[in-house]
Amino acid sequence: MSSGTEHEERFRRVYAVNFEALLAYAMRRVEQPEDAADVVAETFLVAWRRSREMPPEAEARLWLHGVARRVLANHHRGGARRGRLGDRLRQRFRAALAVDPGSEVPERLTVRAALARLNEMDREVLMLTFWEGLEPREIAVVLQVNPAVVRTRLSRARARLRDILGDDLDPPGHVLDVMAVRAPEEGR
Repeated sequence: MSSGTEHEERFRRVYAVNFEALLAYAMRRVEQPEDAADVVAETFLVAWRRSREMPPEAEARLWLHGVARRVLANHHRGGARRGRLGDRLRQRFRAALAVDPGSEVPERLTVRAALARLNEMDREVLMLTFWEGLEPREIAVVLQVNPAVVRTRLSRARARLRDILGDDLDPPGHVLDVMAVRAPEEGR
């Protein structure tokens, strides 16, 4: 038998002998059964990658439990991070919903109608600039073009939008003020 085959056979034996014990270990330490399955899968992935460091089969069980313990610690830290992120997102959504969406409707409709009259590239450059807050060099990465192309397109797109909207100070206001109205969050 080749070294690679011996290595695979050893891993299979360690897996078969220890899978149920590791699953039970993980099940007792997580809230959701699917999380236990993820912990065990990650544990065996680490074991596969570090199999040269794995002790002989008779001692592998304890080594695997040590790996599983570290995987569980990472899992719990990740869960805490996800929870904090979820809390922050919920707060941001509440703050965004607290704004009266009706106050932006006329401007939003004006902007959308004007944008619809532009070609796709002009529309995208303007939306990435004003609504997503990206710089020309960042837009160039998104669109996979040269930053100089983006700057030129942005200048032309602004001029076209001014022509469509009319750049007067009467409602809907200056074109850049109208464009500064953030896109609605629906569909994102």
